[in-house]
Amino acid sequence: MYHIESFIIILLIAALVIYLLGKFKISPVVGFLVSGIILGPYGLKLIKNKEEIELFAEIGVILLMFTLGLEFSLKNLFSLKRQIFVAGGLQVFITSLLIYLISLNFLSLEWNVALYLGFLISLSSTAIVLKLMMDRGEVNSVYGRNLVGILIFQDLIAIIFVLFIPILADKSGSITTIFLTILKSLTVIISVLLLSKWITPLIFNEVAKTRSRELFIISIILLSLSAAYFTYKLGLSIALGAFLAGILVSESEYSIQAKADILPLKESFTGMFFISVGMLLNLSFFYKNILYVVLLTLGVIIVKIFTGALSTLLSKNSFRISLISGFYLAQIGEFSFVLILVGKAANIINGLFYQYFLSISIITMLLTPLVVNATPVFSEYVINKFPGKSFKRFRISKQTKENSSVHNFENHTIIIGYGINGKNTAKVLKSYSLPYIIIDLDLKTVKKYKKEEQIYYGDAANADVLKEFGIEKAKVLVIAISDIYSTRLIITLARKLNNNLYIIVRTRYIKEIDELIGLGANEVIPEEFETSLIISAQVLNYYGIPKNVIMETIDELRKDCYKVLRNVNNPSQSLFPGNDVLKTLENITLLIKPNCYWVNKSIEKLEIRKKTGATVIAVNRNNEYIINPQPDIVFQEGDLVMLIGTKNSIHNAYNYFLGTLNDEISKTYEI
Repeated sequence: MYHIESFIIILLIAALVIYLLGKFKISPVVGFLVSGIILGPYGLKLIKNKEEIELFAEIGVILLMFTLGLEFSLKNLFSLKRQIFVAGGLQVFITSLLIYLISLNFLSLEWNVALYLGFLISLSSTAIVLKLMMDRGEVNSVYGRNLVGILIFQDLIAIIFVLFIPILADKSGSITTIFLTILKSLTVIISVLLLSKWITPLIFNEVAKTRSRELFIISIILLSLSAAYFTYKLGLSIALGAFLAGILVSESEYSIQAKADILPLKESFTGMFFISVGMLLNLSFFYKNILYVVLLTLGVIIVKIFTGALSTLLSKNSFRISLISGFYLAQIGEFSFVLILVGKAANIINGLFYQYFLSISIITMLLTPLVVNATPVFSEYVINKFPGKSFKRFRISKQTKENSSVHNFENHTIIIGYGINGKNTAKVLKSYSLPYIIIDLDLKTVKKYKKEEQIYYGDAANADVLKEFGIEKAKVLVIAISDIYSTRLIITLARKLNNNLYIIVRTRYIKEIDELIGLGANEVIPEEFETSLIISAQVLNYYGIPKNVIMETIDELRKDCYKVLRNVNNPSQSLFPGNDVLKTLENITLLIKPNCYWVNKSIEKLEIRKKTGATVIAVNRNNEYIINPQPDIVFQEGDLVMLIGTKNSIHNAYNYFLGTLNDEISKTYEI
């Protein structure tokens, strides 16, 4: 009963903490860690058994790494974009190197511990960053895509770091140790590939034949635990084995079912892991060393902002985007906790190091929302302090000088962002031969469409860039990007440079309308309400509300920046007939053949409606439609005749078409 009580207590505390932190929009990852601190032997001592806690952590590592491998199949790994490896590789390499040098020269750590610390700090939290970006609608922004790439690379490189831990545990780092580790790793990887191709499908085929979902799930979990134990016995980490087991399953024909059964449990696995990590934090140690912890935490945040921004800048992004990326990556990641437990088991670090690392990691995670909120103000301040021709502004000036036609534009439209909205706007303007240019921060997009569009690379959240593209002479500015920070800045700059400019802004949420209008936008189009209007129109249409009334309602809702939605009086549906009558109607298409009863006869002569009750609504002749044909039209061989009516009238029309309509029946339709 003790174990059941422990689980009940763990779930209860975790639920309460995550609920309370959620009020402040703090990530559930932080909630799990805080729950562990409260529950553990250094908190309220609700869970006292240290061995039991470490067992939870170990199982959590295995299941967490297994689900990671399940999501990243070999095919997905091989198809990753080059940009992921450039930005992600630079970020991990620069951070690890910088932390390594600082640790050797200022913290007096041994080389293996210093390198290990570099690995730990180089990783950021995928869960926290993605959650923040999703809440803000920034995943599809330029820096959002860049961050996703870096985070994917970090998750993958964490597996490589695991391979180095046995080498780092041997301080000598001898050639023999390195060779044996690589040999063992290759043996495991080759074994997994062989199993995924031949043995595993046979096993799961037999399991699938039983049609037992319970047996299938148990088999998958058994596989992950067995793989972890196998790599452990080879002297490698359990994390590596669990990850490879996930890949093994993901490559099989049963991967879809495995994901459906296992991935919903991922949050539980992740939660148990972070709770167990939080339990190991010594609060007494934290209080006694709070000054050092705070200073080291600030140091880590500064280093990670710098390295994240530098790596993004070196991968051909603007200075502002680079700064934003750096701020988002300023925390220590969840996979660092996996590495710290593996390193602790390998005796690379001592208890003092472990406690410092836990304290710093948890604080960086807690501070992430505050750090991210400070990004726009700080990035704008830093950019304004640099000379006008700094960083990527050189690229814009050079490109526009080579395309002098840009400077000749007057009364043109400037489109910011070449996503779906930008493309559609450009297409409409082109169809009316109206002048426009496009500015986009994605260099790949610019190169792709440069031959067919007047598209240029540039950061429009920069006054110099806007001037280069003739903002003072422009007539309309369309902002169609997902970056709300840039949107605000672009509106402010554009309005200062051209007071007569008509600014149309696309945003994601209606709550941003008033602020953007206040900054100078003339029109703000919120995606969430435009979507709701389309849905509403479809619903009204289904209920049979007249088309003109629907359009009037939609136009009314759009007026005054959608404020009418808060107090709208729509006409009662009871005023309009429903479309239930349409549900009783059927249609039929008939082919006129040479010996057909209707061939060479007109609708008027046949008296189709009078005799059957059905109505001819269209005739397809030589692949051209004649809609609502006149009564005098004569049916010809090869015509396709479309009729509509009730079930009985369609049945009568078919019989009449065959020349078998009963005269008594036809009389009932005579007028």
